[in-house]
Amino acid sequence: MTVTAIVLAAGQGSRFRAETGQDKLLAPCTGLDGVTRPVIEQVLVNLSACVVDRWVVTAPERTEVIRLAEAYGCKVVLLQSAGMGDSIAAAVAASASAEGWLVVLGDMPFIQPSSIERVVGALVEGGISVPVQAGEYGHPVAFAREFGPALMALTGDRGAKPLFARASVHEVQVSDPGVLWDVDLPQLLDFKPL
Repeated sequence: MTVTAIVLAAGQGSRFRAETGQDKLLAPCTGLDGVTRPVIEQVLVNLSACVVDRWVVTAPERTEVIRLAEAYGCKVVLLQSAGMGDSIAAAVAASASAEGWLVVLGDMPFIQPSSIERVVGALVEGGISVPVQAGEYGHPVAFAREFGPALMALTGDRGAKPLFARASVHEVQVSDPGVLWDVDLPQLLDFKPL
């Protein structure tokens, strides 16, 4: 199954911005490879080669995020809403011919590419696959083609978690704290998994 990645990068990151005055997606971050790049670039670097078709959803004024997305071969969906539901719906509509979608959060720079590969590899027709670390659901989450209409119907800030109730959810056990680690606050840029 060929899965399309949707990187959600339209949120305002208000808690991070309140503390630093900075866009968290552009904050310097030392990645898994030891190289310092902006948060969103770390996310794009970590996307597995198994995901060829890639979309980034972001706001029109985020010119540096758009530039980085295009530099990494992503198509861009411009959206004024910061709502997760609106972002997913717009990107799925833009890539409606996909066989499935991998929803990636733009503020999770420490996910191992192998975890992404395992989540994509576990996706079956009519299903959802999700990484599980230490008993908790993480990201990214993969959705089969059958969920296209439901994903396009999402609105506001509600994500796709309600769809889990009507699906065969495949839990992919990973040993990767990065699937749970977002950088909502500046101190979380310093990745020190237990």
